[in-house]
Amino acid sequence: MIWLTRLNNRPLVVNSELIKFIENAPDTVITLITGEKIVVLETAEEVMTRIIDYRRRLRGPRLVFPSIENPVEEPLAEAIREQEKVDEPERQEEPGDSSELAG
Repeated sequence: MIWLTRLNNRPLVVNSELIKFIENAPDTVITLITGEKIVVLETAEEVMTRIIDYRRRLRGPRLVFPSIENPVEEPLAEAIREQEKVDEPERQEEPGDSSELAG
């Protein structure tokens, strides 16, 4: 919704979603999708600026979210690593293994 002013200086609120087109002829004439015409004091440029400002306010500030890893991917990768540990046969140490110290 945007605030505009009729030619008699009375304020008017218009649903900007209903505007079909805006003309400068010489007054600003707004035609709604219903076919209704509204003559206002503001120029077409002013009306457009108000529509843009209104829509920006509706969207709100742009939020930047930190990138995060896929919340499903890491637990799945961890489960796969755990399964690989279970599937791997345990290594038996053999006599003469390099892990023994010669003494």
